[in-house]
Amino acid sequence: MIMQSYLAEYIPKHKDEILEEWIKTMKSKGDGRIFGLNEGSMFDKTSRDFVDVILAWLTKTNHKYEKQLGEFAEKIAMLGWPLTFTTTGIQILGDIVYKIMMDNHPIGLERQLEFWGIFRDWMNSVQNEFVNAYTTIWEKTVSLQKIALKELSAPLIPVFEKIAVLPLVGTIDSERSRQIMENLLYGVVQNKSEVVLIDISGVPIVDTVVAHHILQAADAVRLVGSKCMLVGIRPEIAQTIVDLGIDLKHITTTSTLQRGIEQALEMTGRKIVKWEG
Repeated sequence: MIMQSYLAEYIPKHKDEILEEWIKTMKSKGDGRIFGLNEGSMFDKTSRDFVDVILAWLTKTNHKYEKQLGEFAEKIAMLGWPLTFTTTGIQILGDIVYKIMMDNHPIGLERQLEFWGIFRDWMNSVQNEFVNAYTTIWEKTVSLQKIALKELSAPLIPVFEKIAVLPLVGTIDSERSRQIMENLLYGVVQNKSEVVLIDISGVPIVDTVVAHHILQAADAVRLVGSKCMLVGIRPEIAQTIVDLGIDLKHITTTSTLQRGIEQALEMTGRKIVKWEG
């Protein structure tokens, strides 16, 4: 209780001094990721919020400090502050607060060591609470990203009778490849598709690994009795495919989805005609 009374007395009086010293020290760490993403007033405001939250936890002046800590952990996680940066910030903040407290209320060395032990334990508890809150937010974010990843691996979309499109968006890795394969084969059988168009216009990079996954998908489609087309091949992607020596001879390719649909209709004995009404 004595320690808490000291904190409650000195922190409000020296909050601006604490904040100024903390910002100066953290900027000296030179983490370009933080200052590049949070320039000027944004970094200063977030820093003030950071100091306020931690100091409120220390003094227990806010009965909702745990919720406040969790909300702030979510905020800085979204801003891109690494966990190592924030834990270092908590340690530095503790050092600054303790120094100011000792400077303004000098005590004997024995009492000072005793107080330091108590204060250090308090700061460790603050850090543990913050790490738990940050980790919970991060795990939730990763979980949401995994859900989004599955959503990006879109199911096969029927566009005409016997014709379906599989739009691919974003980077394709082994995990996504498995999901794509499952969606593709399930969709082909479910929709009784005779022609499948794999649209890669939303795939930023096609390298040998991505090409391998796409070729596997095309082979799987042929094994269930359907034809496969690769559409949405941009000029730079075409150049990359040529440079890498990737063999797409067994797959019909077109530069656009529209042209691919026209060819798919021809494969199924149909075509688009202009109606003269």
